Amino acid sequence: MRTSRTVLALGALWLLAGLLAVRQAAAVLRQPPDERLTDLDTWIGENGVLHLRGSLYEGAAFTGTPFHGLVLKPLTRAAEQSLGVAWTFGTLLLVVLLGLVAARSLPQPVPRRTSLLAAPVAVSLLVLSLPVRNTFTLGQTSVIPVLLVLLTLLPRTSGRQSGVLIGLAAALQPALLLFAALWWLAGRRRVAALAGGTFAACTALAWSVLPRDSWTYWLHHIGGAGLGAPADGLSNQSLHGLLLRVGLRGPGELALLAVLALAVTAVGLRRAVRYARDGQALLAVAVTGCVALAVSPTSWQYQQLWILLALVGRVGRRRADRLVWPVLVVLVMTLNRQALMPGVDVLGHIGYNAPLLAALAAACFVPFLSRTSPLWDQPLRSPVAAPAPSRYRWVPLLRFAARPLTRPNLALELMLIRVGYFGYSYIRSNAPGERSVAEGHGHQILRAEGWLHIDVEYWFNGIVADTPWLRDSMNTYYSTFHFLVPLSLLAWLYVTRPATYRWARTPLAFATLLALVGFWLYPLAPPRLMGLGYVDTAHGHQDLSNPDFGALTKLSNQYAAMPSLHIGWSLWCGVVIVAVAPYVWAKALGVLYPLLTAAVIVGTANHWVLDAVGGAVVVAAGFGVQYVLTGIGGRPAERPRAAGAALRAGGARAAGLLRRVRAGTAGAEAGAESGSGSGAESGAGAGDAGRASGAAGAGDAAGAGGGAPSASDLREPGEPRVKS
Repeated sequence: MRTSRTVLALGALWLLAGLLAVRQAAAVLRQPPDERLTDLDTWIGENGVLHLRGSLYEGAAFTGTPFHGLVLKPLTRAAEQSLGVAWTFGTLLLVVLLGLVAARSLPQPVPRRTSLLAAPVAVSLLVLSLPVRNTFTLGQTSVIPVLLVLLTLLPRTSGRQSGVLIGLAAALQPALLLFAALWWLAGRRRVAALAGGTFAACTALAWSVLPRDSWTYWLHHIGGAGLGAPADGLSNQSLHGLLLRVGLRGPGELALLAVLALAVTAVGLRRAVRYARDGQALLAVAVTGCVALAVSPTSWQYQQLWILLALVGRVGRRRADRLVWPVLVVLVMTLNRQALMPGVDVLGHIGYNAPLLAALAAACFVPFLSRTSPLWDQPLRSPVAAPAPSRYRWVPLLRFAARPLTRPNLALELMLIRVGYFGYSYIRSNAPGERSVAEGHGHQILRAEGWLHIDVEYWFNGIVADTPWLRDSMNTYYSTFHFLVPLSLLAWLYVTRPATYRWARTPLAFATLLALVGFWLYPLAPPRLMGLGYVDTAHGHQDLSNPDFGALTKLSNQYAAMPSLHIGWSLWCGVVIVAVAPYVWAKALGVLYPLLTAAVIVGTANHWVLDAVGGAVVVAAGFGVQYVLTGIGGRPAERPRAAGAALRAGGARAAGLLRRVRAGTAGAEAGAESGSGSGAESGAGAGDAGRASGAAGAGDAAGAGGGAPSASDLREPGEPRVKS
């Protein structure tokens, strides 16, 4: 059964990887000829620099090494169209090969199931990553140096071959000479020497054929530092680019850069050597590549694949913490800057420099585990509960999934919340929003409410618009409470009630996803945009003849009204507050909150009454989906804190041990005082009796300690005890 599941999972993953690869190739080839493979065209196109008889660097379009240009010279004879297609599929094959080599280079021993599934996962992540997508779009060759270095990790690659491969990679990208330093420090000095010799030979060959270009690249531009786009642009994710962006210039910037580069190189190479000697060669290569990205004068997006490779490192003492680093790396390498961090103040700068910060973290700061650590294969386990029983045989569907009882990792939660909100904003703003369709749906809602005799929007909106204090308070309520209350409630649950937090956040996520489906399938104009006399209390009357009517139309889709997430999220808050609040007045506030929200969204002309019904439906569906999947209906009971229980149990054991030591010491002293064999025997007997009484005392102390459970007692009924 397990083998069949593995085969199905393997087939699904390879199918996904294939679909992603084909989609990426199609996205490139569907572009107009003058918009795809732009960097490739500047090299080998009809007017490309390799066709010119002058310098490679005259137009500042070519930024590679002279050896790079020498290798590309034969390609000038190919036709542009056929070469573009061949280049795209050739790059795709290189990416697939890179994923296979990376999966083959995982630290051993690797379970067979993991080794089988690692290859399609690696290929999928590579195809989705921004560096590979940028490489496809521009027609770059940045995959080749990474692949050359990774080929040295294969078991059948000899030391001589490894040196030549690293030397060729460095000839294409000089910062990769750091790999020669890595293997020199790791004791593989023959490989390092061959790498340096190969690099020197390739550079000398290019110098002999292209002396003017070689002088321009190596001496005039100091290793290509002044070529290409401006170094202070956001695309340059190196320390040099960061210092330029913060306003440093001239000798001061160069001096500070030299100090920082030396520090990062020293720390990063030391860590990489340690991982290489520990049997984590792929992690050592990734760390060294991240060092090269940081210290290189320019590190463009298509050169940042080393950061993605760093996710193979294991971080964290608990199993729940193991996902934080891989998820962070995947997010940095697959999402744009706006998805990672809001573009405001300090957070915006973190998002803009996320690849550099991730490279520095991998090179210098992230405490990757050693393979000799006992936590490598056996991380600390969190208490879990068996799937919840249900009155229905088919519930829960996820019978194999145990329920964690501790709070999840905060960093992971914040990352997922941020990305989830970005996805919510993106889908909401890009949902179909044709005015005629949305207004047609608005008339449908209005007719349905008239038939139900609940069309009170116009009457109530008029009262609010004519009452200044009511209008202002409702506008403040509408713009403030929608995010403030749910986030505050989630934070409070996370800190004080971790099991309830897990129970509450899941239906909220499901309800939001269902609401996005509603936005997409049923665009609906709110009352204030119908042109029927409703008053937008926050922005005044709307000019519907202007396509950009209203102050918010450029920020979000104004036709995403059904269902109302103002009601959905407030009703979720009300349900949770009623479930957890210890006082009646607090429960009353929980009931009152969604009712007030319903009055506000109708009074400000932002939603119809039926929108509120839709919001209630998606929340109920969210709780229903959670019940079907996990069997959890009502709020789970909070467990006693494992730390406190373990501390009490440890105190009882320590008290018992102290009694045994004292009893054994007293017995030994009695035997010594007798001075005879029989006395010694009696002393030993007294010591044994003392140890026995001490053990009994420990048991009594544990039993008398207020009924404190041991660590193995923190389990669900019927669950086997955990040995400590």
